[in-house]
Amino acid sequence: MPPPLTTAMIFAAGRGERMRPLTDTTPKPLLEAGGKPLIVWQIERLARAGIQTIVINHAWLGQQIEETLGDGSRWQVRLRYSPEPDALETAGAIAQALPLLEDSAAPAVFLAVSGDVYADFDYAQLGAHSVRLAGLAQPGMHLVMVPNPAFHPEGDFGLVDGQVSLTAPSRLTFANIGLYDTRMFRTLPPGTRCALTPYYREAIAQQRVSGELYTGLWENVGTPAQLQALDQRLTASHPLHVPPGPLA
Repeated sequence: MPPPLTTAMIFAAGRGERMRPLTDTTPKPLLEAGGKPLIVWQIERLARAGIQTIVINHAWLGQQIEETLGDGSRWQVRLRYSPEPDALETAGAIAQALPLLEDSAAPAVFLAVSGDVYADFDYAQLGAHSVRLAGLAQPGMHLVMVPNPAFHPEGDFGLVDGQVSLTAPSRLTFANIGLYDTRMFRTLPPGTRCALTPYYREAIAQQRVSGELYTGLWENVGTPAQLQALDQRLTASHPLHVPPGPLA
């Protein structure tokens, strides 16, 4: 029986150029909405879903992330850090972090999310997909899609009968929530700067990528205006979550 989904990675290395000047002194995942850093919302939701180990890559002002979050014990998870002198992009980040994602170099299916995304998505429901992926002869993916937001009207991929498509005329936006198999990244040398885009395209073309549509609250926080709007929404809907002071 394949192991359950217990490991996740949060991408947190981006410079956040569109969020300047806020990100000149604070890494983007530590910017607050609803009284807590964006990345903490992710950690809390991952912990509730049964995730035990969370790997966080970082580059710009990364030491602040480690000092703020610590070892993860306050959320009953284990935080591991994968520092990058310069941001390696998503696939490069995964290849760099493989020793932290795998247990004794054994292949693993893990969940990857962005540190600057907010979603009410229940990560626990991905467990069955992770078991299925772990049992496949060839490494695959499972991607969560959302309706196209105003800032990305063309979308990314199609979704037809549970399979992600490059050619479907109707497209959705990738939510930056996905399951990946570590076997897919073993040939990428650590330290290589590489995006996930070519991996998506190759795996989708080979029909090794399943997907699902999520229609709940999802925000990709890219600008100060988007951060302010999310802050107002979360403060109104989660008033009891607003702490009296800074993150301890």
